[in-house]
Amino acid sequence: MSALIGFVLSNFTLTFLVLGFVAAGIAIPVRRGRSGQHHTWESLLVWFLFFSIGVSFFYNFVMHVFFGDMAASFIGWKQSPFQAEVGFASLGFAAVGFLAFRDNFGLRLAAILGPSLFLWGAAGGHIYQMVTTDNLSPGNAGIIFWTDIFLPVLGFVLLWLRYGRNNLAAEQTSS
Repeated sequence: MSALIGFVLSNFTLTFLVLGFVAAGIAIPVRRGRSGQHHTWESLLVWFLFFSIGVSFFYNFVMHVFFGDMAASFIGWKQSPFQAEVGFASLGFAAVGFLAFRDNFGLRLAAILGPSLFLWGAAGGHIYQMVTTDNLSPGNAGIIFWTDIFLPVLGFVLLWLRYGRNNLAAEQTSS
């Protein structure tokens, strides 16, 4: 059991992605009377924003600010003031992710764009550390690395599926 808890907490980006899919999976049939496919994409997007951006980045804030030694060790780094900076940047991303839970395209775009640039920059840093220092720590080269690359892609895909041309046209005709 402790190994499972360790895996869930250490791979929090995957954990919160899965929780977002579970929440969307519950919301979709519960509110199915709404506009079908449009509602499906809306549910997937809002729960992605809530869990993969809001909760995940809040968790990252807590870990880097209050448990900086442990976070640095997990990544394969030494503790530095940079830990707190990453933590407070994460707090800002979390706040925007929670605000984007409400229907507002511009806010949702910002909630995905800012963290995406951060995560892709982090992925580049992970690659650099893997190549130059052979840092294969789980927090550098494990699931975190892959979610740094693919969570932004998923976020933009969900945003496009929710607000893409066909969905906007369907939304306008149902109004």
